[in-house]
Amino acid sequence: MSKPTTGDFTQSEAFTKTPGWLDWYSGPAKPRFQLPAGSVDAHCHVFGPGAEFPYAPERKYTPCDASKAQLFALRDHLGFEKNVIVQATCHGADNRALVDALRSSKGKARGVATVKRSVSDAELQAMHDAGVRGVRFNFVKRLVDFTPKDELMEIAARIKAWGWHVVIYFEAVDLPELWDFFTALPTTVVVDHMGRPDVSLPVDGPQFALFQKFMREHGNVWSKVSCPERLSLTGPKALNGEQNAYRDVIPFAKAIVEEFSDRVLWGTDWPHPNLKDHMPDDGLLVDFIPHIAPTPELQRKLLVDNPNRLYWS
Repeated sequence: MSKPTTGDFTQSEAFTKTPGWLDWYSGPAKPRFQLPAGSVDAHCHVFGPGAEFPYAPERKYTPCDASKAQLFALRDHLGFEKNVIVQATCHGADNRALVDALRSSKGKARGVATVKRSVSDAELQAMHDAGVRGVRFNFVKRLVDFTPKDELMEIAARIKAWGWHVVIYFEAVDLPELWDFFTALPTTVVVDHMGRPDVSLPVDGPQFALFQKFMREHGNVWSKVSCPERLSLTGPKALNGEQNAYRDVIPFAKAIVEEFSDRVLWGTDWPHPNLKDHMPDDGLLVDFIPHIAPTPELQRKLLVDNPNRLYWS
């Protein structure tokens, strides 16, 4: 995995990267953990390239470019068969980079888009034909501006007709106030990164128990057990060959995988937007998987059966 030279960016000056932003990890390790055949990286992104797919004027950050070719090269290097590409907030509701990647994937990628109330049925059908199977609602205030819940509910009702689902991104402290809205959604609901729990709190404490109750009481709710690099407070980091990275996150993710084995997904989150502390080695992130899914059966459900059922069936 190598980054393109600056000569490949004809408009690099037009998109100055957010200060402190870390570029994705170049030259990731080959994972020691051998992924089961048919594995899916169920959460990743493409950024631009900005010269071809400009970033949204209203964006809260400007990333480094991360192209479809670089994503597919990482997929092959790590040993995944397929990707689920999630629309990045830096592109807003302009899904052209996402759709272009899907169409170039030869059926090996599905997508999660961001849409506005004004989206037409023809646009939804075109995205469906390209491989989009869901929409993402982002409630992380530092990343996006608030969208009225009535607009989001209207979108959810419309995309249900295509068999799509809703992906929700929020932080654990906000679950109580969002509970009624989430539980009223008429589709399958996929939670990004376990709802971002505070892993300094006990795994059997009230905050995480509320998320477990959310999944337990609502069988349409799935969870991604991804992004330990975002959640970990004490590490160690997935760098320099570390085989026991992010130990403080393991009890949380393992609890979700073991109780809700038919409703969990995992993804790299490449190219790891908005990381400023460290950039993980994606090969070592794959080696995190057997710590949270310790048996071959759980690994197959997490990486093969569940994502294929949700995105390719």
